[in-house]
Amino acid sequence: MVNSTIITEFRLEVFAETWELRLLLSMLFLLIYLGSLLGNLAIIMVTTIDRNLHTPMYFFLRNLSILDMCYVSVTVPNACVNSLTDNRGISVTGCAAQIFLVIICASLEVLFLTVMAQDRYVAICQPLLYPVIMRHQVCVQITVASLLVGLVIACLYTVKTFQLSFCSSNVVPQFFCDVPSLMRISCSDTFNNKLLILLTAIIISGSSFVFIVVSYVHIFSTVLKFPLKEERRKAFSTCVPHIIVVSLFLSSAAYVYLRPPVISEVVQDMILSVLYTIVPPFLNPVIYSLRNKQIKEAVRKIMLRIF
Repeated sequence: MVNSTIITEFRLEVFAETWELRLLLSMLFLLIYLGSLLGNLAIIMVTTIDRNLHTPMYFFLRNLSILDMCYVSVTVPNACVNSLTDNRGISVTGCAAQIFLVIICASLEVLFLTVMAQDRYVAICQPLLYPVIMRHQVCVQITVASLLVGLVIACLYTVKTFQLSFCSSNVVPQFFCDVPSLMRISCSDTFNNKLLILLTAIIISGSSFVFIVVSYVHIFSTVLKFPLKEERRKAFSTCVPHIIVVSLFLSSAAYVYLRPPVISEVVQDMILSVLYTIVPPFLNPVIYSLRNKQIKEAVRKIMLRIF
């Protein structure tokens, strides 16, 4: 069996074959990328400057925004440059780094969204215990624990992926390096890799999804008991978009990582990958800022202070 170190470079797919379509899609993704950066940067600045937003909810929201800026920066800029210049090559080291960063960002995205659902559950269902349960020290410990879990998962995925041999092709059927695409072009036995994906999907993603669903069931049952329609509407307007983003993120990622290794359309794989790598970082600022009166009020105060 030829060792994987013989291959010194992989070749990535571009968004389209024709230059005009590549240009159009690259500009679209660059706009989404810039929108994601600006939206998340605005949340980070506002939640840092305004002392009224120094609460557990906005602490986790700030962490999510920092993560989303990193997450969307791992894939989009490089993919757009490759597509525009038709330079499809990426070194083995660069591919390993991209897989590591994508996995750690995706893992932290799941964990942070789960923690934010827990925060909303405590705030709505157990408001009197909220200051005790969601202390700042506890929030920091949860964040550090999430980082450690994400780091371990990313290391496992990266090491297991590059223990495979690639002796038939170095063309990755994706616009960035991801585990399923590399497994597809490997000529090694990928059983252990599939087992790792299945275990992490069940333990991390599956348990997180169940936890989020249970949390929101309790939240909705409590919200329906609110006497004022305005309070119910406010709670639903915050929770429902969160559920949509979580469902979109987990379902698209689960389909890409857990489906049987069949030959499928590259375009379909790329669209599904966009749903869990680019869309959530773009939608999160929209959900948590444009629909949040406290953040909008904080932005207005900061703008008045500046101008």
